[in-house]
Formats: sequence, C-alpha cells, structure tokens
Amino acid sequence: MPTQFPSAFRAHPWHGVDPGPEVPSAVTAFIEIVPADTVKYEVDKASGLLKIDRPQRFSNVCPALYGFVPRTLCAERVGAYCSEKTGRPAIIGDGDPLDICVLTEKVLPRGDVLVQAIPIGGLRMIDTNRADDKIIAVMREDALYGHYTDIRQCPTGVIERLRHYFLTYKQAPGAVDPVEITHIYNRTEAHEVIRRSQADYTAAFMGAGLK
Repeated sequence: MPTQFPSAFRAHPWHGVDPGPEVPSAVTAFIEIVPADTVKYEVDKASGLLKIDRPQRFSNVCPALYGFVPRTLCAERVGAYCSEKTGRPAIIGDGDPLDICVLTEKVLPRGDVLVQAIPIGGLRMIDTNRADDKIIAVMREDALYGHYTDIRQCPTGVIERLRHYFLTYKQAPGAVDPVEITHIYNRTEAHEVIRRSQADYTAAFMGAGLK
C-alpha cells in the first residue's frame, strides 16, 4: 500500500496552484468563466469551489476566457501603481486575485480549468477608487492568437469587446456606473502589475513585508 497520497485533495485554485516558473512572462491561469456562460461564476474564497455569483441579468457575453492568476492579490502595491500611472491619490486594490482574460480560438465548454497563458497587456480598470486590473493574455501555442507578444498586435475590435464587457456587465440599462477604464497598457506594464500582485499576496498571506 502507498504511504503517501499527493493527489488525495484538490488544490485550492487561489492558494494551492503554482502560477508557474516563468512568471510574469507566462502564467498558469485559473478560468472561472467561458464565453458560453450565462451566469457569473467565481471561486469561493473559503472552499476553492466555483460558486454562482449571479445570473447575467442582461445580454452580456464575456468575449474571452476569464479568471485569475493564482497566488496574486490586488492590494497596496497594485493600488499604488494605479495611482502612479493615473495621477490619482489613494487608490487601493480591490482585495481579490489578479484578473486575467485569455484569448484563444478554441471553444471551452466550461471553466474550472487551468490554462497556460502569455500576458500581452492589460486594462487599467478602477471601480469606486479600487484598482481592478484586467490582464490580457493569449493561450500558449494557440493557432490564432498564440504568436502575439504585445497588445498592439491584437485587433482593435477584440479589445473594444473586452472594454465594453467590463464597463457594462454589472450595469443596468440607463444606470450610472462608477467603473472606468483609464488605460490600455502594454506587456511591460502587465508584467509589473503581475509582480506587484505577487508581492501583495506574499505580504498578505506569507507574512513577508516586501517592498
């Protein structure tokens, strides 16, 4: 009989999954939502299981695979970087893992999967004075998007779909929403956001006061 069972328990997708040895140039992303979903799923932080956050109330379709980078946190350092880039003081992180959108030609029938992704840029999103960055990446070796190395190579229409989704997916028709996207940034800035989110995670969960 074996004495060890290394796979006896499922890893928590936020805390138990290694984002990979090539971070920030390549990351393992945990996917919560795929374009076919009609409800918004997100990871339950306590259990690590996917839960239904809410049904999509309006005709919003997420135009890419959507999830987060494990062992990241948008907190003090991510907020400070957003303040630095926007010139707005006292922006804080939203307290969640770093969001990521992964572009691919493939159709995934469901989320709750790990994807190897190459960050190429991001959307600097602010939600009620909280940094809520969306890293944009491509699936590694994807036939259509896999050769992209920077967001400038991405078709304008794809970026506009992502912008529209994130600016409207919570919003009732006619309502005013405090969410805004101030910048579309390149791979270099995406890498810095990822590094800062890793430092925020380490400081919050591993007791290290990294600068």
